[in-house]
Amino acid sequence: MRFVQMAVAVDQHHVIKPLSRSQICRLQSYTHLDYSIFPHSFINTCGVANIHKSFSTPCLSQTTALEDDFDTNPRIEIVGGSRIPRVHALVVEVAIAMASGADLLPVPSGLGGAYFLCSRNGDNIAVAKPIDEEPLAFNNPKGFGGRMLGQPGLKRSVRIGESGIRELAAYLLDHGGFAGVPPTALVKISHVAFRVNNNAATISATPYKIASLQRFVDHDFDAGELGFSGFSIASVHHIGIFDVRVLNLDRHAGNMLVKKYKQNNYAVGVAELVPIDHGLCLPEWLDDPYFEWLHWPQASIPFSESEIEYISNLNPSKDAELLRTQIPSLREAAIRVLVLCTIFLKRATAAGLCLADIGEMMTRQFCAGEERFSTLENLCLQVKATMSGTDDKNRETIGEGEIFQLQNDIKESFDENFDLPQLLQIYPGMSRFSSVGSITELTDAYIYPPFKESNHGNDDSDSKNMKGAISFGDMSKDEWDLFLDNFEKLLPDILLKGTNYLSLKKRLRTSCKF
Repeated sequence: MRFVQMAVAVDQHHVIKPLSRSQICRLQSYTHLDYSIFPHSFINTCGVANIHKSFSTPCLSQTTALEDDFDTNPRIEIVGGSRIPRVHALVVEVAIAMASGADLLPVPSGLGGAYFLCSRNGDNIAVAKPIDEEPLAFNNPKGFGGRMLGQPGLKRSVRIGESGIRELAAYLLDHGGFAGVPPTALVKISHVAFRVNNNAATISATPYKIASLQRFVDHDFDAGELGFSGFSIASVHHIGIFDVRVLNLDRHAGNMLVKKYKQNNYAVGVAELVPIDHGLCLPEWLDDPYFEWLHWPQASIPFSESEIEYISNLNPSKDAELLRTQIPSLREAAIRVLVLCTIFLKRATAAGLCLADIGEMMTRQFCAGEERFSTLENLCLQVKATMSGTDDKNRETIGEGEIFQLQNDIKESFDENFDLPQLLQIYPGMSRFSSVGSITELTDAYIYPPFKESNHGNDDSDSKNMKGAISFGDMSKDEWDLFLDNFEKLLPDILLKGTNYLSLKKRLRTSCKF
């Protein structure tokens, strides 16, 4: 690896690139960015003596558009997240590494294309994930490609090429670092040797790629390698609260990293988790989430006072406006899912439900190979039926009265002759028991039927065509406001019945023999 000493320039459009000798720069102070927020390893690498006040207040380039067109040096531009000091610091650090000749190191694991960006001393700084290398995208390097951006992805409610903006949204929504989502940005990286498939060369002829950029988390294990007994209650709760808000469809053990401790002191109940990989959150309609923590004992412990206070202070309207302002390309249907799930979390917490209860009411149920809508989905169907003035008695889901059956009906669902292995089989189109992170082979027939082009003039045309999908993107603002009003009116009764049902269900589980 060849390293050369170079300066770095940041122009008015947040472009970070090597500074040519002919450029004339003026220094300008950025008081919001001091070098104390850089990692200790980064300061050691550059040398404390070489860090001046102007280091955290980068030069503003005076290059012209014509010079930029002929510039073939590696270059990085912040597309989303530039107002956040820690994000800006991360991108500056990556830019310096790129200017020093650092190479991209492909990440062998996962279904999508990902790259480690390393510092001068070889430490990993960040992970970049180009949007055109996502699973099923045309430049996917793992053999799971061929589709165009905007088509349905691994989860149909999240389109190909839109995982990167969700990574950024997750960081923006993690207020105060409550869940510990690492600093994340959406960037444009130019003149760097990313993967380009032969059959996609004409599609990606531009010398740059849009990618999510997330700070690398130093760790020894992920949650699956260490085991859930070692995790602190607070860490599980914080990640779970976050997953409920964003309706995470893929919270598996592999994307919860265990913080590295000195002397490898991983005592029972003290290990802290760091959540990563949020490309499958904020779906465009209510989908079936996957919560790895759902049946961990920590999730059944009541929330602490500080956690209850944090949840009560969440403001879904402000969160929605934040996303509309910072990420205008995020579809309104996905933002409304955030609003709905946050309201559900706040009301359920106020009603005394624990994390496991809340997650259970948001998760679809499988019985003898049949998928049934979750309590949350059925409530939304009931609200929509109320608004339309109809009562859809023939829908292929369990209704409110069926959700909360009396003891005799519930016992039938937990018969001791119940064939659990048969229930856990993976059926085509049903990914509840297999997270996206655990899939090793994919075919189009397994993931979903062939995609048929639809009217892309409507953001929610795909969701309307999905059988049973509950989307809110087709509602006008007045209709959405009315829906939320009716939702909150019906919710207390559902939560009361749900509490009684879940309590009875837990008692039956302890007495059943599988």
